Amino acid sequence: MIRIVYLGKLADVAGKGESQFVSSSGDLDWPEILALLDDHVAEGLAEAVRDPRVKVALNGEVLPDKTYLVAKNGDEIALLPPVSGG
Repeated sequence: MIRIVYLGKLADVAGKGESQFVSSSGDLDWPEILALLDDHVAEGLAEAVRDPRVKVALNGEVLPDKTYLVAKNGDEIALLPPVSGG
């Protein structure tokens, strides 16, 4: 099972704080994750996370390039929205 955590505005778009997915192959790559987000969580969520300002953490480590993400069963993916300051 792969756990995806939505933070900040992305949780609002998703309508929840997290989802869990099972992959029959044991792995999910970035295109598969985007398809799952739109098909099984909320329409428009995949588009929101494609924003280059959205960062992705895999098991607590922010990835330098989310498009190379490959998650395995037991992994946690955190989707981090852009941070605004004030």
